[in-house]
Amino acid sequence: LALYLLSVGSEYGAYMTLYLFVLVWLADTAAYFCGRKYGRTPLARGISPAKSLEGVYGALGVVLVFALTTGMIIGLAAWDWLALVVLSLVTMLFSVVGDLTESLFKRQAGIKDSGTLFPGHGGVLDRIDSLLAAAPFYVVGVKWLGLDT
Repeated sequence: LALYLLSVGSEYGAYMTLYLFVLVWLADTAAYFCGRKYGRTPLARGISPAKSLEGVYGALGVVLVFALTTGMIIGLAAWDWLALVVLSLVTMLFSVVGDLTESLFKRQAGIKDSGTLFPGHGGVLDRIDSLLAAAPFYVVGVKWLGLDT
């Protein structure tokens, strides 16, 4: 519902939707690679032992650069630029919560993968868990801050 509302909510809906997808994909990718290379401090050992605080820091850094670059490219005013950066960083944190929540559900169910459609990727839910948690917050933030006008 959040993605639908975002995509049809304004003339920039398609761009705002694409921005959200890229933001979540970049955050997931950066967290994975930074966590693998520098990960020392477990983020939530009991839920997902492979996720690290260093991975989250890497994701925050990449999302910060992405938001700053996007704001510069599209020529946002100072307030809108700041709003986009803060919204992007907090949205990324919600995506991490979504990822951890899905990991918790799998751990409680005693399963490693949520499906076999994508072998080696943990299932379909692992591909969209971050997006499911981040999208509602992002849409509310976009509407509240007026970034879709």
